[in-house]
Amino acid sequence: MEALISLSQVFLLVFLAEFGDKSQLVAMTLAARYRPFPVIVGAVAAFAVLNILGVLFGASVAQWLPGWAVALAVAVLFLYFGWQSLRVEEDDEGEDDLKVGRQLLLSVFLLIFLAEFGDKTQLAVAAMGGIHSIVPVWLGATLALSLTTVVGVLVGHKLLKHVPLHLIHKGSGVLFILFGIAALLESWQQWLVV
Repeated sequence: MEALISLSQVFLLVFLAEFGDKSQLVAMTLAARYRPFPVIVGAVAAFAVLNILGVLFGASVAQWLPGWAVALAVAVLFLYFGWQSLRVEEDDEGEDDLKVGRQLLLSVFLLIFLAEFGDKTQLAVAAMGGIHSIVPVWLGATLALSLTTVVGVLVGHKLLKHVPLHLIHKGSGVLFILFGIAALLESWQQWLVV
């Protein structure tokens, strides 16, 4: 049951944080120019690799630090990401200029991998990997990123006509802050036990 709760939390957090983010816009743009299937496969493969790197890093760090310190670091990261998401304005939203090579699948993989390496979502996945089991965190994040990619490729351009992107960023910012407050409380409780 705990694994399902962790998976659900990570899925919701990552889905809202990445919905309308640059990786989804990249997938949407590539799908407008190329066949959707290789775009989806390349992006999902990149996210799967990035997420495993993130959760393994987070789990490794968690073995060396006390639980309260890991929870405090998670809280700080989430609060920072929430603050950053709340600061996004409509003018800040834009698509990157894309250069795609001959091998579409590899190009999409490399483009997404490099664009997302060290991104707030990967850091959030690493943080969650430090306080939850690795498999549910990896699976929740990968499913969320896969879904945002598919949505971006298939229907994203239509949805963005009805829901302003900055409102989606605001929603993910609130969610990050709520998770940050929860992590702060967990850190405080663990510190009291020590």
